[in-house]
Parts: sequence; structure tokens; C-alpha cells
Amino acid sequence: MTGEPLAVDYYIPIILFLVMGAIVPIVALAAVKIISPLRPNRRKASVYEGGLKPVRDPKIRFNVQYYLFAIVFVIFDVEVLFLYPWIYVYASEFMKRFVIFGFINMAVIEMVLFIAVLVVGLLYAIKKEALRWV
Repeated sequence: MTGEPLAVDYYIPIILFLVMGAIVPIVALAAVKIISPLRPNRRKASVYEGGLKPVRDPKIRFNVQYYLFAIVFVIFDVEVLFLYPWIYVYASEFMKRFVIFGFINMAVIEMVLFIAVLVVGLLYAIKKEALRWV
């Protein structure tokens, strides 16, 4: 033996990490369940409205249009998060990346495709009237 670690030795930290990642949440939840007092009453079960008595049923039905609007907002909000690093990296050399009849860099092509897919999604949302507020 030359003293080199076995291939299995490289996996021990990963296995320990996975085991601890499974055990710690289970132990924490079990400890909270065992330690916490359980004294249910009607006042605790009521809806909290800033100390006031509830005036109506807390289960309000929202229009589905609201959820569609929110989903489209989240999708395009995430799009902006992906665009910021790309703009930061390529802003200084943006004009060098283009040729008269095409693109030089594959990253530019990928970003254009990414934006194109999102534009198609936006057009689909507009067609389905997901952005029209009711």
C-alpha cells in the first residue's frame, strides 16, 4: 500500500452530510412536538386580525385571474434576475459580439433564445388574457 486513500474514503463526507441532513430536521421537529405545550382552545383557533374580532369568514375565494397574473409576474421577475449577470459581463464588449449577418459568440445566441422563449410566453399570456386585471 502506498498510503493513498481508497475511492470509498472520498464519499464518506458526502454520506455523513446526507445522513445529518436527514437526521437533524427529524430530531428538531420531534423535539418541538415533545417539548411544546398543547393547550388548544377556541380563542387560539380563531383568525388573527390585529386584536379585533373577525368580521367575516377568513376563507375568501380569489379569482383565478389573480393567480395567473402573479405567476406571469414571477416568471418575468426571474427573467430579469438572469439578465443582470449577462448584461454585466457582456455590456463592455457588446458591440464586439455581433457581426453584420450573425452572431459571433454562442452565449449571445443562447441569451437571445432565452429571451425569445420568454417573449413567446408573454405573447401566450396576452393571448389568453392572463394579464388583464378583472
